[in-house]
Amino acid sequence: MIPSKLDRWISEIQELCKPLRVHICDGSKEEYRMLCKELVDAGVFFPLNPEKKPNSFWCHSHPDDVARVEESTFICSEKEEDAGPTNNWKDPKEMKALLQSLFSGCMQGRVMYVIPFSMGPIGSFLSHAGVEITDSPYVACSMHIMTRVGKKAFESASESGFIPCVHSVGMPLGPGQKDTSWPCNLKNRYIVHFPEEKSVWSFGSGYGGNALLAKKSFALRIASVMARQDGWLAEHMLIMGLKNPKGKKIYVAAAFPSMCGKTNLAMLKPSLPGWEVTCVGDDIAWMKWKNDGRLYAVNPENGFFGVAPGTSWKTNPVAMEILSHDTIFTNVALTKDKDVWWEGLSKSPPSGLTSWLDKPWDPSSKEKASHPNARFTSPIENCHICDEAHDDPNGVPISAILFGGRRASVVPLVYESFSWQHGIFVGATVASETTAAAKGSVGTLRYDPFAMRPFCGYNMGKYFEHWLAMGKGRPKENLPKIFHVNWFRKSKNGEFLWPGYRENIRVLEWIFDRVEEKEPAETSPIGYLPKSLNLQGLSMTEEEIGELMKVDRSEWLEEIPLLQEHLAKFGGDLPKEILQELTALTTRLGP
Repeated sequence: MIPSKLDRWISEIQELCKPLRVHICDGSKEEYRMLCKELVDAGVFFPLNPEKKPNSFWCHSHPDDVARVEESTFICSEKEEDAGPTNNWKDPKEMKALLQSLFSGCMQGRVMYVIPFSMGPIGSFLSHAGVEITDSPYVACSMHIMTRVGKKAFESASESGFIPCVHSVGMPLGPGQKDTSWPCNLKNRYIVHFPEEKSVWSFGSGYGGNALLAKKSFALRIASVMARQDGWLAEHMLIMGLKNPKGKKIYVAAAFPSMCGKTNLAMLKPSLPGWEVTCVGDDIAWMKWKNDGRLYAVNPENGFFGVAPGTSWKTNPVAMEILSHDTIFTNVALTKDKDVWWEGLSKSPPSGLTSWLDKPWDPSSKEKASHPNARFTSPIENCHICDEAHDDPNGVPISAILFGGRRASVVPLVYESFSWQHGIFVGATVASETTAAAKGSVGTLRYDPFAMRPFCGYNMGKYFEHWLAMGKGRPKENLPKIFHVNWFRKSKNGEFLWPGYRENIRVLEWIFDRVEEKEPAETSPIGYLPKSLNLQGLSMTEEEIGELMKVDRSEWLEEIPLLQEHLAKFGGDLPKEILQELTALTTRLGP
């Protein structure tokens, strides 16, 4: 039985959008197969070779609907200052009027899918229910994979309320009108968040980051507001278990901007014998203090929405196993034998590829066969290294937090913060070279605090303040240690200095030992550096190691004006503690 509040809301959206009919999703496997068949019949999904990729499908989007559209993403708080300098803001009354106009009749000729879902394990102290209404069967299929859809989610929505999420591709169909393979409305794209109401409205885009509203919109932008109000954290972080050869296990959370190795790290296959990595989640962490004084985390998602290009048996064998079946591939290339391919999967492409644009691909062209932000959507149950506690309502205790970005210079391979406050400064000043995950230029340096710049649902100055407050008054031994890593430092010849991927376990080994207080460190102006790393078996010269770990005072002094400019954007909302840390860093670097 549908709760009365939810039933009224469904009727209101139905009256506004005027769909052909309404389908209430039950989350069953039969329903998922039915949705996939509808998409195949409509020419959206192409079934892949069952011997190569059983129960899997290929599809491609509109060429201009391939990534998050940050310029069309809005935080419509009552006061503009509550959105802060990193968000686009519009008056909520004006935005609601615009949305009412856009959504009026927008689902004509289409099915309206009602998707009840739970973010986090059912019954967890950190789980919250949501309901997404959409006219996209692609979204309905993807939500089946990425969230916990079904009866229990309905029950959760009835007991504790729900976050309402409304999505439309913005392309109504007239009688007899033929649909396109990827309906979207490029002239009117809006991904809108109302933090006071805790609701999300998305119009015009069918791409995952803009249309799967449980993901970035709910689990980060709205949840970050909820977390600040209720004393917890909603973060763009992986959660991994790390067990050493002696059987001791800790859990680590890590925040990297998109396409900076987060999924690869969450699924790392260690090169060092005896070490074991387990995956709780690869993208989002919800964290809260518990009665034992420690910070516990759950993964609110139930699947993987990973970047395909660059994923291979060399870089991420666990991911390759995950996407070997029951997976939706979007904007990758299609092979002659109905398999998929993307750049980085093999040294050379197979012949006869169909590009992500559904056209024969010319190997001599400058165009890539797959889009740089092409994705795979796979259920978490496909992951054979899934942590035993990934679905535990109690969550897992976090011992270390990692920040990182894509930096070709200046930042060393790894360093540890001096304190919780210093660690918040490190997180607040994360910078990375931009990637294809967001629409716009690629390769420019931008500050991405906590890897949350596109995802924080309120003023980031207040967000830093919330992080600082979360650690105040707590025993040092209960606070996770905070580190910064950079896998992407390059030599003068432009070559990566660090082999990365499986070898990142060597950095994690040092972090593990620092958590256990078994490894000494060297003090530098920016933080604690390793006195040594386990580099046995790596063919690295002393010069390369020195360059990889170098903290050049002159380079860091050149960073100071950039840091000042970045932090100045937050004005009076920037906590004084962050400025104290900037002053302390400048002093340590010397004249």
